Amino acid sequence: MLPSRLMHSLKNRLKKQRQAQKKTKSTASNAQRSALSLQEQAAQASAAISRSGRSVNQLYRKLSGKTLDLAVKPKVIGDLPTISTEEGALTFYVLREYSRSNSILVDLQTKEHDFPPALVGVESPAFNINENAAIIFLNHPNADGRKVSPRLARLVTACRENPAIKINLVPVSILWGRAPDNEDSLFKLLMADNWEEPSITKQLFNIGMMGRDTFVQFHPPQSLHDLIDSLSTPSTNSTEQSQQLTQKLFDAVDLKDSELSNSDRELLLQAKRNVEANGLSTSTALVTASEANFSLALLVQHKLNAYLDSQRQSMIGPDLSDRRNLVDKLINSPAINYACQKEAEAENISFDEAKKRARGYINEIANDYNYSVIRFFYRFLTWLWTQLYDGIEVHHFEQVRELATTHELIYVPCHRSHVDYLLLGYVIFEKGLSLPYVAAGNNLDVPVLGPILRNAIAFYIRRSFKDNELYKAVLREYLHTLIQRNTPIEYFIEGGRSRSGRLLPPKLGMLSMTVHSHLRGSNKPMAFIPTYIGYERIMEGGTYIGELKGKPKESESVLGLLKVSRKIERIFGHVHLSFGTPLLMEDFMEKFDVEPNSLPADRTDTPLSKNAMAMVDNLGVKIMQNINKAAVVNPIALLSLVLLSTPKAALDEDSCREQLALYQRIAHGSPYSESTIITDMSPQSIIDYGIKLKLVERTPHILGDMIKVLPKQMAILSYFRNNILHVFIMSSFLASLVYRNGRIQREHLESIVTQLYPFLQSELFLYRAARNLPDMIDEKLNNLIEQGMVVDLGNGVIGTPEKNSEQYQQLDMLATPVSQSLERYFMSLALLAQQGSGNLTAEQVVDLCHLLGQRLSVLYADDIPDFFDRALFTSFLNTLIRLDYVQNDPETGVLTFDERINNIARHAHYILNPDIMQILQHVATLDEDEINHAISEINNKKLSKFSRKR
Repeated sequence: MLPSRLMHSLKNRLKKQRQAQKKTKSTASNAQRSALSLQEQAAQASAAISRSGRSVNQLYRKLSGKTLDLAVKPKVIGDLPTISTEEGALTFYVLREYSRSNSILVDLQTKEHDFPPALVGVESPAFNINENAAIIFLNHPNADGRKVSPRLARLVTACRENPAIKINLVPVSILWGRAPDNEDSLFKLLMADNWEEPSITKQLFNIGMMGRDTFVQFHPPQSLHDLIDSLSTPSTNSTEQSQQLTQKLFDAVDLKDSELSNSDRELLLQAKRNVEANGLSTSTALVTASEANFSLALLVQHKLNAYLDSQRQSMIGPDLSDRRNLVDKLINSPAINYACQKEAEAENISFDEAKKRARGYINEIANDYNYSVIRFFYRFLTWLWTQLYDGIEVHHFEQVRELATTHELIYVPCHRSHVDYLLLGYVIFEKGLSLPYVAAGNNLDVPVLGPILRNAIAFYIRRSFKDNELYKAVLREYLHTLIQRNTPIEYFIEGGRSRSGRLLPPKLGMLSMTVHSHLRGSNKPMAFIPTYIGYERIMEGGTYIGELKGKPKESESVLGLLKVSRKIERIFGHVHLSFGTPLLMEDFMEKFDVEPNSLPADRTDTPLSKNAMAMVDNLGVKIMQNINKAAVVNPIALLSLVLLSTPKAALDEDSCREQLALYQRIAHGSPYSESTIITDMSPQSIIDYGIKLKLVERTPHILGDMIKVLPKQMAILSYFRNNILHVFIMSSFLASLVYRNGRIQREHLESIVTQLYPFLQSELFLYRAARNLPDMIDEKLNNLIEQGMVVDLGNGVIGTPEKNSEQYQQLDMLATPVSQSLERYFMSLALLAQQGSGNLTAEQVVDLCHLLGQRLSVLYADDIPDFFDRALFTSFLNTLIRLDYVQNDPETGVLTFDERINNIARHAHYILNPDIMQILQHVATLDEDEINHAISEINNKKLSKFSRKR
């Protein structure tokens, strides 16, 4: 054993060591606790600062939002999209440029429309997403040197790492005013929205000056996963157009022609190569995962930028040159230089003199766009429409919006009134697309009105310039310049206003120039937008009736404007604009085998090929047919159709209601077209509405009230009836055949319809092809059988209802609308047959038919002037020539024909009342002296009219 002293010494030493170890552990533990406490305190402080920062941000956003809400009253354009509320789906709003005011404005709008909020944090712990706001700025000031939006880059990375994540991007366009950028404006930094990045100064200027002229559009959501897929491998779900757009966005040639800097262009091309090389796999064999994510984010950003740029251009239009620069560019273009050289040679003048003439023509034609005038017009017309109309109804506009970013738009409306110019432009602007330039006749270039329209939407063209080659070259080059700049264009395909309410035959001059320009080269595919315009009352109604009766056309003047202004306090009901199915130029070029870029770019006088001319003819007819397909059967037009089908334009109220309801059922049971709109007003409401507009009146009677057309309103109601006559014409034709014959074999009925249908088709621009007639006849007959208007007697025989029944009386009225057209046909055929082959020219036949129709209308009808409209006789005669029933000698203009004329006329016995046929035959019988006298008087009248014009 060790000595006790030694043992005691060892115990003390061990004790001291244990105490030292314990003290060391305690010190370390205290230090550790102290360190943890500091970390916790720091974290708590950081959280407090974060909460404080968020509170400050929230307070700032709240105050800014309230201030902005007072100063800015934005208008949302376009239809609001449906944003997914699916659980787990994350929504981000995409803006092109960084802007505090824009982000607050978007946040206010998302709250107003119950969208996911824009300035609230977006968190998804499962996918490691924690963003403090739901807005992506594509051009963010905090982007790194390679110019990728930080938030978009993070979201792209999250999508690649987590296939299950659902992220929807909602592109948003915000316009502070809608003035196109002016290439030479000294004030463009202080002008309304253009293509410049908004500085803080400009944002404040916009809020102060443009707050009441602000537009917001939320575009359809796009899945970020789908965007990524579209940029990697072609998706089976993506459309061919989408794939072509993606390819075009990243094509080296297109990028070279874009406005990107060389470094940005090379960065995009390198990103594309990276994505293609990596195949979007997670392998890092070729490029790192982070580099692949960056490349993909850059491509997604470029595609979103291109999308918002195209949407923006569709709303504000292309950049503008001022008028002086535009004139200088045109006058020095190769095409105009060549045309001036030809003019100098042909007119024996100097080249400089020819240039001077060309400059005068350009100044005479060119628009001088001024956004201040546009804003004035917008406010003035907003007030004016509320004074004139109960409302403006717009149909099928979204199909136009879908094409606006990808196509050059050519609006081709029907022409009912001078109001059309302003109304269509107003609606397009109101709906958020850029205004089209309107080809207006120089008859509108009158003092006061002319310059104002030129500063807004109009460029002026002469009514006739057939023999002026230099003027023609200047107009073609001006139109080509507009198309090359992707400026929307509008012209009235009929050439002038319809006085009868029917569509006029298309005038192909402007259409031919448009096609000519496209074949010289284009930046975008082209789409024609047929547009139906329908009124319930019309300002020029009285003037139209007078002109149809032979009064000279009134010239536009300041006095005329003052006369129109007196009507502002009157109510003109509703006006309807219905956009028809667009017609794509590329479809017609493929159909007629016309090659793109087939005309030289530096010439305006190269003639169209035979195929191209046939294409223009067909395109003109298809435009008219699509206008009629988009027709709106409004209450006044329907009421006119019913009342003018009665002998005295009057009907007891109960019968009137029943007939209105019948026409509505017929229109719904066998629709003219899926684009046709039928009024949903009840029959009683339609009658009351006609009384409100002072077109018809209710006459009390002990046996039941009567509804009749007011005195002097019958002619104008025929105008509105003719707007929709094509919708019911085939039902009326079939009803007429059954009613006049009592019973008729289906086979016989079909043969009569087949022979006469081309004439109705030509007059009313019916779109159903003759080869489809059997199916259409079955459809219409089955509908009439279902409505109880005709009876299927079996064995292929169709008959009328019981003669004393209500249905029989309704059938009588239904058979009436087609009668006027058939009476015109029979009268024309009777005149031809009575005068004999080889005795009259086409012009003489039309003139004589006009006189006979005028006489018949006064003596036997109700003096409705559209019965003797020259355009209708011309259409009938042209169809006879086209179908080779009549031949027109090219040298003498004399018409020849054979006995087939009588074969057509014989069908009249199955359709027209024998008394009417006898009257027509009598009226059409003219001896030689009467013919010569009539022709002489007509020629004298034409010479006098021509002299007045000169």
